Amino acid sequence: MKYAALIAVSVFGISSLCFAAHQITVAAGDRDRDETIVSFPAPTDVAVGTYQIHADNSTIPLQVRAGHAFFRLDGLKAGQSRTYIIEPTRMGLNPVSVKADGSVLHATFMGKPVFDYQGAPVNPPPGVEPVFKRGGYINHILTPSGLRVDDDYPLNHKHHHGIWSVWTKTEFEGRHPDFWNMGDKTGTAEPRGFKDDFSGPVAGGFHAEHQMIDLKAKPPKAAINEQWDVMVYNVGQRPKPYYLFDIIVHQQCASDSPLVLPEYRYGGMGFRGATEWNGVGKYTFLTSEGLDVKNGNGTRARWCYTGGKIDGKPAGVTIFCGPDSFRAPQPVRLNPDQPFFCYSPPAMGEFSITPTTPYYARYRFLVADGDPDKQLIEKIWNDYANPPTVTVQ
Repeated sequence: MKYAALIAVSVFGISSLCFAAHQITVAAGDRDRDETIVSFPAPTDVAVGTYQIHADNSTIPLQVRAGHAFFRLDGLKAGQSRTYIIEPTRMGLNPVSVKADGSVLHATFMGKPVFDYQGAPVNPPPGVEPVFKRGGYINHILTPSGLRVDDDYPLNHKHHHGIWSVWTKTEFEGRHPDFWNMGDKTGTAEPRGFKDDFSGPVAGGFHAEHQMIDLKAKPPKAAINEQWDVMVYNVGQRPKPYYLFDIIVHQQCASDSPLVLPEYRYGGMGFRGATEWNGVGKYTFLTSEGLDVKNGNGTRARWCYTGGKIDGKPAGVTIFCGPDSFRAPQPVRLNPDQPFFCYSPPAMGEFSITPTTPYYARYRFLVADGDPDKQLIEKIWNDYANPPTVTVQ
C-alpha cells in the first residue's frame, strides 16, 4: 500500500523534500543475509537523494541514484522477510567518499583510501616510452591495512595498469588495431572524462567514458565508446575488514562500422597484481572451480582470486563475473609467469560488437588482507548473483 505524503521542511539546513512514502519488503530467500547490498528500481516519486528506511527498531540509510535505490541489509535469516518504510532524513556522514582532485578521483571508505581512478593520461615512469602513456583506469588499490595490491606500468608489460578494459585481437574496417598492446602503435585507448561522482552512507561512485581508437586509420578513428559505472560500497566491517566495489561496462560502436573480435586468449577486463608478486611462485590464482595457474587458464569461472605476499603479509583481489554479463561465466586468462589476470570472452570464439549489438558486462571486486577466504568469497558471490527480492508498494 502507498502511505500518505510526508514533507520534510527545511530544518537544520536540509533542503525541502516532498515524496510519497512507500512500503518496502525484502525477502532473504534461501540464504542468510548480512552486509548485503540490496538494489531495486526507485519509485518514480522518490527523487535522487539520501533517505532513511525504518523497520521496527531499525533505521538505516537509503540512497537513490539514476533511478535505482540501494541500502545495506544486515541480520536477515534465510526464509525471513522484513518490511521498511521510506522516511525523510537529515544528511549525515558519508562513510563512502568519491572526490575529484583535478583529473584523479579518490575513492575512500571510513576515511581510508580504496583506489584512484586516473581520468587523464598519466605520464609513464622512467624507462617507459611515451607511446605507453595511458589514462582511464583504476590504480593505487589498497587493502584495509594499506597494502597496495596492483601495479602500474610494470617494465615487463608496460601496457598493464591496475584495472583496465580493452580488446586485443580485432578487425575494424579491414584493419587490425590492437588496443591492448599500445607499443605496436596500431591502437590505443583514451579517457573521455568522468562525471556524476557522488558520496554517501551506502555507496559512492562515478561514471567514466573511454574510447578505443584505431591508429591504423588515416586519420585515427574511434572504434568503440566505452562507459564505466563504478560503485564502492559501505560493507566489509565484520567479521574482518574488506573493500567491495563494482564496475559495470557498456560498449557501443563509435560509428556505423562493427568491431570484430576473433578468438583469442586474452583481452577484456584486466587486473595487474602487485610488484612484489612478479615472478613464478610469488603469486596465486584460485578460481571458483578450484583451479589454479597450472590448470585454470582458459576455463570459465564465476570468480577468480589473485594474491600473494606484500611486505611478508598475504593479500589479494577476487574478481567476480556478473551472471548477466556477455558469455558469463567468462573464460579467464591466468598468466603463467606474472600476476596478470583477465576475463576474456573472445577465448570462447569470435563475436562482434555492432551498432545494434552493444557489449555489456559487470564485475565485482573484493580487496582483502590475508589468504583467500572461500566462505566469504562464496557469500559475496551469492549476494551478487542471487540477491534478495524486493517488493515496493
